[in-house]
Amino acid sequence: RLSAVIETHSDHPISRAVTAYTGEHLSACEAVEVSEFQYLPGRGITGVIMGESVLCGNRALLMERGVSLADLDTLPDLRKEAKTELCVACGGKLLGVLGVADVLREDAMETVAALKAAGKELWIMTGDHEETAKAIAAKAGIDHVLAQVLPEDKAQKVRELKAQGKTVCMVGDGINDTPALATADCSVAMGTGSDIAIESADVLLPAGKLQKLNEVFSISHRTMRVVRQNLRWALGYNAVSIPVAAAGILHPSLCALAMSASSIGVLMNSLRLKGTGDKKVRRPPWKKKHS
Repeated sequence: RLSAVIETHSDHPISRAVTAYTGEHLSACEAVEVSEFQYLPGRGITGVIMGESVLCGNRALLMERGVSLADLDTLPDLRKEAKTELCVACGGKLLGVLGVADVLREDAMETVAALKAAGKELWIMTGDHEETAKAIAAKAGIDHVLAQVLPEDKAQKVRELKAQGKTVCMVGDGINDTPALATADCSVAMGTGSDIAIESADVLLPAGKLQKLNEVFSISHRTMRVVRQNLRWALGYNAVSIPVAAAGILHPSLCALAMSASSIGVLMNSLRLKGTGDKKVRRPPWKKKHS
Protein backbone atom coordinates (compact mmCIF):
# COMPACT_ATOMS: atom_id res chain seq x y z
CA ARG A 1 0.00 0.00 0.00
CA LEU A 2 2.87 2.38 0.76
CA SER A 3 4.42 1.72 -2.63
CA ALA A 4 1.07 2.27 -4.36
CA VAL A 5 0.59 5.62 -2.63
CA ILE A 6 4.00 6.97 -3.60
CA GLU A 7 4.13 5.39 -7.08
CA THR A 8 0.98 7.28 -8.11
CA HIS A 9 3.18 10.39 -8.30
CA SER A 10 5.34 8.89 -11.06
CA ASP A 11 4.50 7.94 -14.65
CA HIS A 12 7.41 5.50 -14.99
CA PRO A 13 6.35 2.12 -16.47
CA ILE A 14 7.32 0.37 -13.21
CA SER A 15 5.18 2.82 -11.25
CA ARG A 16 2.22 2.21 -13.55
CA ALA A 17 2.66 -1.55 -13.09
CA VAL A 18 2.60 -1.22 -9.29
CA THR A 19 -0.45 1.04 -9.21
CA ALA A 20 -2.28 -1.19 -11.69
CA TYR A 21 -1.60 -4.28 -9.59
CA THR A 22 -2.66 -2.69 -6.32
CA GLY A 23 -5.78 -1.37 -8.01
CA GLU A 24 -6.73 -4.91 -9.02
CA HIS A 25 -5.74 -6.82 -5.89
CA LEU A 26 -6.11 -4.42 -2.97
CA SER A 27 -9.01 -2.37 -1.75
CA ALA A 28 -8.83 1.33 -2.56
CA CYS A 29 -5.93 3.00 -0.79
CA GLU A 30 -6.69 6.00 1.34
CA ALA A 31 -5.79 9.38 -0.09
CA VAL A 32 -2.56 10.00 1.81
CA GLU A 33 -0.50 13.11 1.24
CA VAL A 34 3.01 12.56 -0.09
CA SER A 35 5.48 15.37 0.55
CA GLU A 36 9.07 15.92 -0.57
CA PHE A 37 8.54 13.60 -3.53
CA GLN A 38 11.68 12.99 -5.59
CA TYR A 39 12.31 11.03 -8.77
CA LEU A 40 15.88 9.76 -8.91
CA PRO A 41 16.70 8.60 -12.48
CA GLY A 42 18.03 5.07 -12.59
CA ARG A 43 17.45 4.47 -8.87
CA GLY A 44 13.81 5.00 -7.89
CA ILE A 45 11.59 7.45 -6.03
CA THR A 46 11.37 8.83 -2.51
CA GLY A 47 8.84 10.76 -0.46
CA VAL A 48 7.56 11.41 3.01
CA ILE A 49 4.28 9.77 4.09
CA MET A 50 2.85 10.53 7.51
CA GLY A 51 6.21 11.80 8.70
CA GLU A 52 8.15 8.70 7.58
CA SER A 53 10.61 8.61 4.70
CA VAL A 54 9.54 6.04 2.09
CA LEU A 55 11.87 4.65 -0.58
CA CYS A 56 10.87 2.65 -3.65
CA GLY A 57 13.74 1.69 -5.89
CA ASN A 58 16.72 -0.54 -6.50
CA ARG A 59 19.42 -1.65 -4.09
CA ALA A 60 21.63 1.28 -5.01
CA LEU A 61 19.02 3.72 -3.71
CA LEU A 62 18.70 1.90 -0.40
CA MET A 63 22.48 1.79 0.03
CA GLU A 64 22.67 5.53 -0.64
CA ARG A 65 20.13 6.18 2.12
CA GLY A 66 21.78 3.84 4.61
CA VAL A 67 19.12 1.11 4.60
CA SER A 68 20.45 -2.34 5.52
CA LEU A 69 20.19 -4.93 2.75
CA ALA A 70 20.89 -7.90 5.02
CA ASP A 71 17.27 -9.10 4.91
CA LEU A 72 17.47 -9.39 1.13
CA ASP A 73 19.67 -12.45 1.52
CA THR A 74 16.71 -14.31 3.03
CA LEU A 75 14.48 -13.55 0.04
CA PRO A 76 14.49 -15.08 -3.46
CA ASP A 77 16.58 -13.07 -5.91
CA LEU A 78 13.87 -11.86 -8.28
CA ARG A 79 16.48 -10.63 -10.75
CA LYS A 80 17.34 -14.24 -11.61
CA GLU A 81 13.69 -14.68 -12.62
CA ALA A 82 14.06 -11.88 -15.20
CA LYS A 83 12.15 -9.46 -12.96
CA THR A 84 12.98 -5.92 -11.99
CA GLU A 85 13.53 -5.72 -8.24
CA LEU A 86 11.70 -2.88 -6.49
CA CYS A 87 12.77 -2.55 -2.86
CA VAL A 88 10.37 -0.76 -0.48
CA ALA A 89 11.67 0.81 2.71
CA CYS A 90 10.07 3.03 5.33
CA GLY A 91 11.75 4.85 8.18
CA GLY A 92 15.14 3.43 7.22
CA LYS A 93 13.95 -0.19 7.37
CA LEU A 94 13.40 -2.60 4.50
CA LEU A 95 9.74 -3.69 4.33
CA GLY A 96 9.85 -5.99 1.34
CA VAL A 97 10.57 -6.42 -2.34
CA LEU A 98 8.26 -6.26 -5.34
CA GLY A 99 9.04 -8.05 -8.60
CA VAL A 100 8.02 -6.38 -11.84
CA ALA A 101 8.32 -8.51 -14.96
CA ASP A 102 8.98 -7.01 -18.38
CA VAL A 103 6.48 -8.49 -20.80
CA LEU A 104 7.57 -8.43 -24.42
CA ARG A 105 5.27 -6.60 -26.77
CA GLU A 106 3.37 -8.94 -29.05
CA ASP A 107 5.21 -7.62 -32.10
CA ALA A 108 8.66 -7.36 -30.47
CA MET A 109 10.19 -10.57 -31.81
CA GLU A 110 8.81 -10.00 -35.30
CA THR A 111 10.15 -6.46 -35.35
CA VAL A 112 13.57 -7.50 -34.06
CA ALA A 113 13.80 -10.30 -36.64
CA ALA A 114 12.97 -7.87 -39.47
CA LEU A 115 15.53 -5.32 -38.29
CA LYS A 116 18.25 -7.95 -37.93
CA ALA A 117 17.44 -9.29 -41.39
CA ALA A 118 17.97 -5.75 -42.68
CA GLY A 119 21.46 -5.74 -41.21
CA LYS A 120 20.72 -3.51 -38.22
CA GLU A 121 22.79 -3.83 -35.05
CA LEU A 122 20.41 -3.94 -32.09
CA TRP A 123 21.11 -3.00 -28.47
CA ILE A 124 19.13 -3.08 -25.25
CA MET A 125 20.12 -0.29 -22.84
CA THR A 126 18.47 -0.44 -19.44
CA GLY A 127 18.95 0.38 -15.81
CA ASP A 128 17.77 -3.11 -14.86
CA HIS A 129 20.04 -5.79 -13.43
CA GLU A 130 22.22 -7.52 -16.01
CA GLU A 131 20.59 -10.93 -15.53
CA THR A 132 17.13 -9.44 -16.09
CA ALA A 133 18.28 -7.54 -19.16
CA LYS A 134 19.97 -10.57 -20.70
CA ALA A 135 16.89 -12.72 -20.14
CA ILE A 136 14.68 -10.20 -21.93
CA ALA A 137 17.23 -9.76 -24.72
CA ALA A 138 17.39 -13.52 -25.24
CA LYS A 139 13.60 -13.72 -25.57
CA ALA A 140 13.53 -10.86 -28.06
CA GLY A 141 16.54 -12.09 -30.03
CA ILE A 142 18.78 -9.09 -29.32
CA ASP A 143 22.51 -9.78 -29.13
CA HIS A 144 23.92 -6.67 -27.44
CA VAL A 145 23.03 -5.71 -23.86
CA LEU A 146 24.03 -2.71 -21.77
CA ALA A 147 22.57 -3.10 -18.27
CA GLN A 148 22.63 -1.31 -14.92
CA VAL A 149 23.23 2.06 -16.53
CA LEU A 150 22.00 5.53 -15.65
CA PRO A 151 20.32 7.82 -18.21
CA GLU A 152 23.59 9.66 -18.90
CA ASP A 153 25.32 6.31 -19.53
CA LYS A 154 22.78 5.53 -22.26
CA ALA A 155 23.56 8.85 -23.94
CA GLN A 156 27.30 8.15 -23.63
CA LYS A 157 26.86 4.78 -25.33
CA VAL A 158 24.99 6.46 -28.18
CA ARG A 159 27.89 8.90 -28.58
CA GLU A 160 30.36 5.99 -28.62
CA LEU A 161 28.43 4.23 -31.38
CA LYS A 162 28.26 7.46 -33.38
CA ALA A 163 32.02 7.92 -32.95
CA GLN A 164 32.45 4.50 -34.58
CA GLY A 165 30.80 5.91 -37.69
CA LYS A 166 27.41 4.31 -37.09
CA THR A 167 24.08 6.03 -37.59
CA VAL A 168 22.11 5.53 -34.39
CA CYS A 169 18.34 5.33 -34.08
CA MET A 170 17.20 5.31 -30.45
CA VAL A 171 13.77 3.94 -29.50
CA GLY A 172 12.48 4.71 -26.01
CA ASP A 173 9.41 5.61 -23.99
CA GLY A 174 10.61 6.59 -20.53
CA ILE A 175 12.12 9.58 -18.77
CA ASN A 176 15.40 7.68 -18.43
CA ASP A 177 15.61 7.37 -22.22
CA THR A 178 15.39 11.12 -22.82
CA PRO A 179 19.16 11.93 -22.86
CA ALA A 180 19.83 9.09 -25.32
CA LEU A 181 16.87 10.13 -27.49
CA ALA A 182 18.25 13.66 -27.68
CA THR A 183 21.77 12.41 -28.51
CA ALA A 184 20.90 9.90 -31.25
CA ASP A 185 20.93 10.74 -34.97
CA CYS A 186 17.26 9.78 -35.07
CA SER A 187 14.97 9.09 -32.14
CA VAL A 188 11.64 7.30 -31.95
CA ALA A 189 9.20 7.54 -29.04
CA MET A 190 6.19 5.41 -28.28
CA GLY A 191 2.85 7.16 -27.98
CA THR A 192 2.26 5.37 -24.69
CA GLY A 193 5.47 6.74 -23.18
CA SER A 194 6.26 9.74 -21.01
CA ASP A 195 5.63 13.26 -22.27
CA ILE A 196 9.27 14.28 -22.03
CA ALA A 197 10.38 11.31 -24.14
CA ILE A 198 7.78 12.22 -26.77
CA GLU A 199 8.99 15.83 -26.80
CA SER A 200 12.62 14.72 -27.23
CA ALA A 201 11.95 12.33 -30.12
CA ASP A 202 12.00 13.02 -33.86
CA VAL A 203 9.40 10.36 -34.67
CA LEU A 204 6.33 9.34 -32.69
CA LEU A 205 4.54 6.02 -32.99
CA PRO A 206 1.10 7.13 -31.72
CA ALA A 207 -0.39 3.70 -31.13
CA GLY A 208 2.77 2.39 -29.48
CA LYS A 209 3.02 -0.48 -31.96
CA LEU A 210 6.64 -1.53 -32.29
CA GLN A 211 6.07 -3.13 -35.70
CA LYS A 212 5.54 0.38 -37.08
CA LEU A 213 9.28 0.88 -36.63
CA ASN A 214 9.85 -1.26 -39.73
CA GLU A 215 7.50 1.05 -41.58
CA VAL A 216 9.47 4.08 -40.39
CA PHE A 217 12.63 2.69 -41.95
CA SER A 218 10.76 1.79 -45.14
CA ILE A 219 9.30 5.28 -45.49
CA SER A 220 12.70 6.86 -44.76
CA HIS A 221 14.42 4.71 -47.36
CA ARG A 222 11.85 5.50 -50.03
CA THR A 223 11.93 9.20 -49.21
CA MET A 224 15.71 9.45 -49.47
CA ARG A 225 15.66 7.48 -52.72
CA VAL A 226 13.17 9.93 -54.23
CA VAL A 227 15.20 12.91 -52.96
CA ARG A 228 18.32 11.57 -54.70
CA GLN A 229 16.35 10.91 -57.90
CA ASN A 230 15.03 14.48 -57.86
CA LEU A 231 18.49 15.94 -57.28
CA ARG A 232 20.01 13.92 -60.14
CA TRP A 233 17.14 14.84 -62.46
CA ALA A 234 17.32 18.56 -61.58
CA LEU A 235 21.11 18.66 -61.93
CA GLY A 236 21.10 16.91 -65.31
CA TYR A 237 18.13 18.87 -66.65
CA ASN A 238 19.58 22.25 -65.68
CA ALA A 239 23.06 21.34 -66.90
CA VAL A 240 21.56 20.92 -70.38
CA SER A 241 18.77 23.50 -70.43
CA ILE A 242 20.58 26.53 -68.93
CA PRO A 243 23.34 26.64 -71.60
CA VAL A 244 20.68 26.17 -74.29
CA ALA A 245 18.63 29.04 -72.88
CA ALA A 246 21.70 31.27 -72.46
CA ALA A 247 22.69 30.70 -76.07
CA GLY A 248 19.32 31.99 -77.21
CA ILE A 249 18.52 28.82 -79.13
CA LEU A 250 15.03 28.62 -77.62
CA HIS A 251 12.41 31.30 -77.31
CA PRO A 252 12.09 32.63 -73.71
CA SER A 253 8.51 31.39 -73.48
CA LEU A 254 9.67 27.85 -74.33
CA CYS A 255 12.42 28.14 -71.71
CA ALA A 256 9.86 29.15 -69.10
CA LEU A 257 7.65 26.23 -70.10
CA ALA A 258 10.60 23.84 -69.88
CA MET A 259 11.48 25.10 -66.41
CA SER A 260 7.90 24.59 -65.26
CA ALA A 261 7.94 21.10 -66.74
CA SER A 262 11.07 20.33 -64.69
CA SER A 263 9.38 21.40 -61.46
CA ILE A 264 6.26 19.43 -62.31
CA GLY A 265 8.39 16.35 -63.00
CA VAL A 266 10.04 16.61 -59.60
CA LEU A 267 6.64 17.08 -57.96
CA MET A 268 5.08 14.09 -59.70
CA ASN A 269 8.03 11.90 -58.75
CA SER A 270 7.68 12.99 -55.12
CA LEU A 271 3.95 12.24 -55.13
CA ARG A 272 4.79 8.57 -55.58
CA LEU A 273 5.55 8.59 -51.84
CA LYS A 274 1.90 9.27 -51.08
CA GLY A 275 1.07 5.55 -50.90
CA THR A 276 4.13 4.72 -48.79
CA GLY A 277 3.26 3.40 -45.36
CA ASP A 278 -0.30 2.32 -46.11
CA LYS A 279 -1.70 -1.00 -44.97
CA LYS A 280 -0.83 -2.87 -48.14
CA VAL A 281 1.57 -5.75 -47.65
CA ARG A 282 4.78 -4.99 -49.48
CA ARG A 283 8.39 -6.04 -49.07
CA PRO A 284 10.33 -3.03 -47.70
CA PRO A 285 13.13 -1.97 -50.09
CA TRP A 286 15.55 -1.62 -47.20
CA LYS A 287 15.22 -5.40 -46.69
CA LYS A 288 16.19 -6.12 -50.29
CA LYS A 289 19.38 -4.13 -49.94
CA HIS A 290 20.68 -6.33 -47.14
CA SER A 291 19.36 -9.67 -48.33
